[in-house]
Amino acid sequence: MPGGGKSTVGRHLARRLDASFVDTDAAIERRLGCSIRAFFEREGEDQFRDIESAVLAELIADAPGVIATGGGIVLRDANRRLLLERTTCVYLRSSPEELFRRLRHDMKRPLLQVADPLGRLRELFAQRDPLYRQASRFIIETGRPSVPTLVNMILMQLELAGEIDPNHVPSLIDAARTLPT
Repeated sequence: MPGGGKSTVGRHLARRLDASFVDTDAAIERRLGCSIRAFFEREGEDQFRDIESAVLAELIADAPGVIATGGGIVLRDANRRLLLERTTCVYLRSSPEELFRRLRHDMKRPLLQVADPLGRLRELFAQRDPLYRQASRFIIETGRPSVPTLVNMILMQLELAGEIDPNHVPSLIDAARTLPT
């Protein structure tokens, strides 16, 4: 969802994994040469979603470490399939009310420039939550934990699932060394 923390948490997660980080929205804006909002207003959502799908496929093919996707990327079945089959997708789940608290002053997100942004977030959540669940291997309830706590939660899930080797993640190695024996 918009404001779910994908970029912030993704950047921190990549740092902890000593991996690269790419934000699909930033990659799209570089390709477009303008803001997503400007493109959205000029060309419409369908044209934007076409570009978004192409960028996602390219980024996954390039196999970077961590990708933060735009909130609407799950609207297309092909994107959900790609995320589920070719990535370890983590859904950072937040309630519409929590998202509204975070985004109430944000003027950059085109889908929230409406008279009732909380109502719009509730609509988006009702539509997208099942789609995020379809595309994700893990669901992390964000609520109000700090970014480092969310990153630790993700790392624990990845370790438990055998997706990462804790002996090769510097922050996990350091944490293990500080545990009492």
